[in-house]
Amino acid sequence: MSKKGGAATASILKLMVPAGKATPSPPVGPALGQRGVKSMDFCKQFNDRTKDLVLETPTPVAIHINPDRTFTFAVKSPPTSWLLKRAAGVKKGAAQPGNEVVGTVSLKHIYAIGQIKANDPAMSHIDLKNVCKSIIATAKSVGIKVVA
Repeated sequence: MSKKGGAATASILKLMVPAGKATPSPPVGPALGQRGVKSMDFCKQFNDRTKDLVLETPTPVAIHINPDRTFTFAVKSPPTSWLLKRAAGVKKGAAQPGNEVVGTVSLKHIYAIGQIKANDPAMSHIDLKNVCKSIIATAKSVGIKVVA
């Protein structure tokens, strides 16, 4: 927490936490502990909020920590590259994207991922067509071919 003009301000902590599997161990515990927040409180709330997701889905979370050590948090959708690799049935992306194809996805997959990503607050101002174009570009960058 930083102080500006004598008043403490809130801080934001961004973490990648497996859905339904938040524990006080690293990275969650130490990151919250050094900011004076009880990690167990966060873990219970996070696990409850992500219980409907597939277990261990990497889930970005932004934790807003107030000066009085209370917190709120926003859960975002999984990373696009993770969703693409899961749809293609591959564990890792290409070592040399552009020269190597590790899997394929259909436009139907792109559309489904686009609908998931369009629900993120950061994407609310972008139409679904452009979200899908961005997903296709990400697919290329991890070595996944998009087929009709």
